[in-house]
Amino acid sequence: MIDHITIEVSDLEGSKAFYERAFEPLGYRLSFGKEHVFWAFDVGDGSLFEIQHTGSKLPLTHLHVAFRVQKRAEVDAFHRAALEAGAKDNGVPGPRPDYGADYYACFVLDPDGYNIEAMVNRPGA
Repeated sequence: MIDHITIEVSDLEGSKAFYERAFEPLGYRLSFGKEHVFWAFDVGDGSLFEIQHTGSKLPLTHLHVAFRVQKRAEVDAFHRAALEAGAKDNGVPGPRPDYGADYYACFVLDPDGYNIEAMVNRPGA
């Protein structure tokens, strides 16, 4: 399942206002974010749509997709398989306490340079 998708935008506040209005009839709401860096919208089923300012220093690319898995071992296996398939490492598997107390993830760059993440955010996973 896709946990979140992040796209890069040139005008963060303008895009925030756009998506707040465009998502209103769908029931999607602003969930959290950081001024001048990014905003995350809850789009249901625990999934997020995020916008990131072009100049932010987050470890992302123009497009970022995070796949939610069930266990840390799956994050590790994805990382190994992706590297074997030709991806470049963009963050070894491990805890990401800045994202959440139980957040465990890895990041790879696919053949086109997009940041792809496998993650789990559950205690005891």
